[in-house]
Amino acid sequence: MPAATVAAQDLKTLTKQMRVDIIRMIEAAGSGHPGGSLSIIDTLAVLYTKFLKFDPANPSWEDRDRVILSKGHACPALYTVMAYMGYFPREQLMTLRKLGSPLQGHPDRRFLPGIEASTGSLGQGLSIAIGMAVAAKMDAKDWRTYCILGDGELQEGQVWEALMSAPKFGVGGLTVIVDHNNGQIDGPVSEIMPIESVVEKLSSFGWSVAAIDGHDFAQIEGALSAAKESQRPFAIVAKTVKGKGVSFMENVIDWHGRAPKKEEADRAVAEILRG
Repeated sequence: MPAATVAAQDLKTLTKQMRVDIIRMIEAAGSGHPGGSLSIIDTLAVLYTKFLKFDPANPSWEDRDRVILSKGHACPALYTVMAYMGYFPREQLMTLRKLGSPLQGHPDRRFLPGIEASTGSLGQGLSIAIGMAVAAKMDAKDWRTYCILGDGELQEGQVWEALMSAPKFGVGGLTVIVDHNNGQIDGPVSEIMPIESVVEKLSSFGWSVAAIDGHDFAQIEGALSAAKESQRPFAIVAKTVKGKGVSFMENVIDWHGRAPKKEEADRAVAEILRG
């Protein structure tokens, strides 16, 4: 069963609190990746509350939809959504990156039920997702596979090999979401290794493509709805803001992988709640 759906105004309130939890859990860990977690949280919230089939009480349910967070460093966002969906108590978020915690610094399916693939080595998640989508097709199952990619991750050659293979194998139950925040650890994606025009490139590879504002709930929902109806592999290029919701983090590369100290976290939380 999918989670209970929520209205747009409720999503705004929900994602504010999720952003607060992301800041607090990374603060508590003393390490982590706030920038990309804050940029993808809106999409993950819509995906889990409005589209996915899943059962937190039975994470291995055969007919569940699959989500692969290929940009594994953004796992604070995924963990936060999973906590709100009932996979584990929300209080456990504060154990991020602690010894013995199931909330590893990158997703690890050995330790946390509900994680479909261990990711973090960028470029590999889409290949895994395509394998899952092919399996669904072979078994005549209607569950869907979603793969979250970072835009810097598109610099990996394996991603483009995978993008070529999905149309060839006719996997229509596959949706890729590109978190296009133009930031990676070394600087802006547009300067390190440009990927534009990524929409045209994906289309030329045989994918159906939607370009959206990745912080607009209506656009996110519309694109995910179109993906669900598509008979072809579907890519959503979500233009986002790295560090969204915190003015001193937004589009600042330093916040790709730096934990806020208490004073910074307090300022960030205050801003989020005012926004």
